[in-house]
Amino acid sequence: MGKFKASLTAMAVVVALSACSEQKVAETSVAPVPETSTADASGTAQFDNVLLQEFKGPYGGVPAFDKMSLEDLKPALEKAMELNLKEIDAIANNEAPPTFENVIVAMERAGDELGRVFTYYGIWSSNKSSPEFRAIQAEMSPKLSAFSTKITQNEKLFARVKAVYESDELNTLTPEEQRIAWMTYNRFARNGATLDGEAKKRYAEINQELATLHTKFSNNVLADEENYVTYITEDQLDGLPSSFVTAAKAAAESRGEEGKYAITNTRSSMDPFLTYSTNRDLREKVWRTYYNRGDNADSFDNNEIIKRILTLRDERVELLGYENYAQWRLEDRMAKNPENAMDLMMKVWPAAIARVEEEVADMQAIANKEGADITIEPWDYRFYAEKVRQAKYDLDSNEVKQYLQLDKLREAMFYVAGRLFNFNFTPVEEGKVPVFHEDVKVWEVTDKDTGEHIGLWYLDPFSRQGKRSGAWATTYRSYTTFDGKKTVLSSNNSNFVKGAEGEATLISFDDAETYFHEFGHALHFLSADVKYPSSHSGVRDYTEFQSQLLERWLTTDEVINNYLVHHETGEPIPAELVEKIKKASTFNEGFKTTEYMASAIMDLKYHTTDPSKIEPDAFESEELKKIDMPEEIVMRHRSPHFGHVFSGEGYAAAYYGYMWAEVLTADAAEAFMEAPGGFYDKEVGERLVKYLFSVRNAMDPGEAYRKFRGRDAKVDALMRDRGFPIPSDSDQ
Repeated sequence: MGKFKASLTAMAVVVALSACSEQKVAETSVAPVPETSTADASGTAQFDNVLLQEFKGPYGGVPAFDKMSLEDLKPALEKAMELNLKEIDAIANNEAPPTFENVIVAMERAGDELGRVFTYYGIWSSNKSSPEFRAIQAEMSPKLSAFSTKITQNEKLFARVKAVYESDELNTLTPEEQRIAWMTYNRFARNGATLDGEAKKRYAEINQELATLHTKFSNNVLADEENYVTYITEDQLDGLPSSFVTAAKAAAESRGEEGKYAITNTRSSMDPFLTYSTNRDLREKVWRTYYNRGDNADSFDNNEIIKRILTLRDERVELLGYENYAQWRLEDRMAKNPENAMDLMMKVWPAAIARVEEEVADMQAIANKEGADITIEPWDYRFYAEKVRQAKYDLDSNEVKQYLQLDKLREAMFYVAGRLFNFNFTPVEEGKVPVFHEDVKVWEVTDKDTGEHIGLWYLDPFSRQGKRSGAWATTYRSYTTFDGKKTVLSSNNSNFVKGAEGEATLISFDDAETYFHEFGHALHFLSADVKYPSSHSGVRDYTEFQSQLLERWLTTDEVINNYLVHHETGEPIPAELVEKIKKASTFNEGFKTTEYMASAIMDLKYHTTDPSKIEPDAFESEELKKIDMPEEIVMRHRSPHFGHVFSGEGYAAAYYGYMWAEVLTADAAEAFMEAPGGFYDKEVGERLVKYLFSVRNAMDPGEAYRKFRGRDAKVDALMRDRGFPIPSDSDQ
């Protein structure tokens, strides 16, 4: 999940670069930029470049996605950086004594033009990439990093920030303002502002090189996703559901391959193929193609890039006095240090791999009974797991899929948002709000009781060339009140395989959970009630919690009974099928937990090990062997395509955060299960919105959770949730 903030302050730009386009700070001069603006009678700048212009139109202004042109991007970025640096210089050189208002608030107010440009930049990067954009991205990444460094290494600015942070005025501020002052100071201090001379210069050089490497890593993965498509013919379709076949045919036709069927190199295409195809050789081919992204010993291979990234990260934090990158990264997270993060993983890992052993035994028994004469391999896992599911629970995933229509699930999400958040979603008339692709639809979000406008929700659900894989949420504008009320422009993005013309798009149960998950991020954006832009900067091992929690409402009776209906007959999902789903709720939990945790554990190992001792492919294999990684499973994200960690620094040494958030999720879910009204309990729901959603990062996450739950979360709930035995030392 990535989050792009549209209205960015100077320091929030640094955060957004890290979390979204995945850049960090570096230093060089910004190239001169041709003048692209004039001023009206009031002195307000009027820009010819649409990417710099204030959002116009209804709903407080919306991005001009219908007018965005790639030729405008580079000059817009350069001009926006120039303007922002002028704002920063004015703050740094203000001769008045430093105060919260003339330093911190001034920084919160700065950078609007750059924030708007990043809205469009994010669309090109994630939703409609092209070779032309990637060339601009490669050129601008180090410049953007240099720009960020010019802010964090501005000595006069840091001196004024430090003066405010250490002043008596801090005690007179609101809790949110105190936290903003702390976060601002902390970002400077943790990003080289305290360094001098050659160390500061080297810090900047490292960040500039990292910015280039992160972009190259990401583009290499995208190239392999675009270039490696498996085409099959009609005689190779055995076992595949008709909905998948129809979608695969459409995918091939869109690529000019008439009469064939395309298995694209994305998880949403790979996963169902491996689940249902009876052709074992093809399963292996599709599996290897997917898991070898970035690891094909060609011009898009990422192994050397990984080594260089790790070396530079280690050198950079050493300049700041840290033993390793993970120690630096986790210092201001909920985990606080890599030992605590790894300790949580090791509490869960033994139970996860023990469950895998049981799952593999069940699968091998079926294969033996069928006379398959095989030993279960990674490309067999999903296929035989589905057979076990049917044998143990009489549950056919494809049968369930017939009741999981994309449009109906969207209506279900709106229902949940109405019950918990009092939100109403109304489709916006086509053409009233510009979109960047015909697949994108827009809804207005209002308060159900008052009709007050809250924001817009954009949905871009389908896979296509040029769109990065996976699912994510983002904002084009975040809610703030410090400088006039600004409403939310939120977006969800997925890669579902579109159904044939006139037919429903059917998705798997796992994909339905992901759909709810990402909508949880959108609700986090939409329910915000904070004053300052920086209050939207997330704590990485907490920010997934709210979205993971929302997944739980997919299986509430209200959603099941009203929105899971057959795509052809319209009949509700049968009660007996629902009962099978609930009985099988912890089925395959060994696989899901292990493939995720393997990636999270390797992330921590990469960032706590001397990089000179790391050859990525060998290191991955050796370290996984040390922790008894089952041979039948691979990491969810193998190292050469682990974009969370190597295409930027948003999740670097922090991928464990999903598991940390899962502990909170399971514990919070039990709060609802214990309540009289269950998952729709009014009193618990009000606490949910007040303490876990609306405050964003204006309150320490640990404090916010304790206000909701009355205590810290414990790992026991997670173990119960997954059907694992509870370890004796389970307190978190």
